[in-house]
Amino acid sequence: MQTDVLKKKLEGCYVTVPTPFRDVEGFPIDEDALRTYVRFLIDGGLTADNAVFLAGGAAGDFSTMTFEERVRVAEVVVEEVAGRVPVAMGAQTTSTLELVRLAKAAQRIGADFIQVSCPFYFSHTEGDFEEFVREAAEAAPDIGIIIYNTFWTTTNISFAMVERLAEIPNVVGLKWATPRTDAMEFESVTARFSKRFTIIDNNLFFAFSPMPALGARAFEVHLCNFWPQWGLKLVREIGAGNYAEVARMLVEEAMPFYKLWVEIERDFTSGDGYLDKLCMELVGLPSSRCRPPTRDARQRYRAPTLAMMRAIGTPNLVEA
Repeated sequence: MQTDVLKKKLEGCYVTVPTPFRDVEGFPIDEDALRTYVRFLIDGGLTADNAVFLAGGAAGDFSTMTFEERVRVAEVVVEEVAGRVPVAMGAQTTSTLELVRLAKAAQRIGADFIQVSCPFYFSHTEGDFEEFVREAAEAAPDIGIIIYNTFWTTTNISFAMVERLAEIPNVVGLKWATPRTDAMEFESVTARFSKRFTIIDNNLFFAFSPMPALGARAFEVHLCNFWPQWGLKLVREIGAGNYAEVARMLVEEAMPFYKLWVEIERDFTSGDGYLDKLCMELVGLPSSRCRPPTRDARQRYRAPTLAMMRAIGTPNLVEA
């Protein structure tokens, strides 16, 4: 395994591609729409030099799909990118046996990475999680593993746990978010481990996480799904060290999107990907809801979403 090559592949925009479904009984996966999503991102300028596509993550409805559907979604994305952009396959699960199957499948279909977080529902120990990751690493030694700290649903990964995970050669990425406390867990881990892993900032600290003292090199960017050029500008400004402009972009353009997301989650439905897909519809991409129990937010939130997109300057709106 070429660890340094995989780490380099992770840099840039980490784009969580939603999974589209057809609005018929059972909500089957709409493979044609998924291919359209991927082509839109590539046509928007996302390449191997500036992006990674996550197939079947949380925004991709992994929790409502069968094993076979999860593999197929990743396979479609791998096929459509045709080597032009690295692909990570969502591999979050409550079962070590299923994780091993997902890791082997990802390796078979030609994905570059799998994304793994601590098993949810039960409060697993860090020892449980370490064994969980090691099983996947041994099952698919050619796959890069991205560790995702989903502290809001399960065990929060400690500094000491990150140190132990660093011993596993094919753990190459750390998708990092932490609760905000005076202990500065985000900063301490990022500063200490940015040379060992590619740090993916999942805390929206883009205005300072890439600074040399911390060294994050990748950024979870939901706005890319409907505005890929925004992510490209983010990467350019970070590369130029223009952190004041990055902060402006976050406050004036990204923050309204995330505030609307929080409003929908508070007042109407929960899950992930529903706002991404509504925004994608409003720039002319195929429409889709998330599978239940997440409810269809499109009708109720179309007007406020369109207003938000106009306010932040989203290009190519079809209802402008």
